[in-house]
Amino acid sequence: MREQYRGAGFSEADLAATPFAQFTHWFEEAVDSGLHEPNAMVLSTVDETGRPHARTVLLKGYDERGFVFFTNYGSRKGRHLAANPAVSLLFPWHALARQVIVTGVAERTGRDETAAYFRTRPHGSQLGAWASRQSEQVGSRAELDAMYAELADRYPPGEQVPVPPHWGGFRITPDTVEFWQGRANRLHDRLRYVRTGAAGAEADPWQVERLCP
Repeated sequence: MREQYRGAGFSEADLAATPFAQFTHWFEEAVDSGLHEPNAMVLSTVDETGRPHARTVLLKGYDERGFVFFTNYGSRKGRHLAANPAVSLLFPWHALARQVIVTGVAERTGRDETAAYFRTRPHGSQLGAWASRQSEQVGSRAELDAMYAELADRYPPGEQVPVPPHWGGFRITPDTVEFWQGRANRLHDRLRYVRTGAAGAEADPWQVERLCP
């Protein structure tokens, strides 16, 4: 199977001043195109033996500080990040022949930020954050459903569900952000922002480099 990409060219002159502004342009185009779950991203972490692990999570916010997702801190990815915060994110926008690849460092969000997001989740998802001991073994689906049902009885719709202490956000502060545009004959455009200063510095801390496809 082979797809001949015919995307328009992507040059240095097309880039925004920062990777976050450029991400906004591409993300809005992905949303406007009708792409299913454009905020889905592949998160890669490394375990204690150096083995990589990848899974899909949902981007829940981003700004000049970085990219945010939420999870159970006791999950496999949560444990990996506690031991080694170096991560990679991949936004696979295949229908647009585009990818965005982020490398950086993960840090937990504050509890106020976590609580504010938790309150926006559907009631069932709030219960699910308590019911699932994410990444741990469970005897059966029935056992998982029973834990959820018990919580649903304890916190019926309309009653506030407390924020789990083991659940919260991670913010990925990027070191590099690569924008990949598919082109004909596999001569893709790859433009990468590389941080050259400290995060949060007033001066523009980014330089742009072009990579061979």
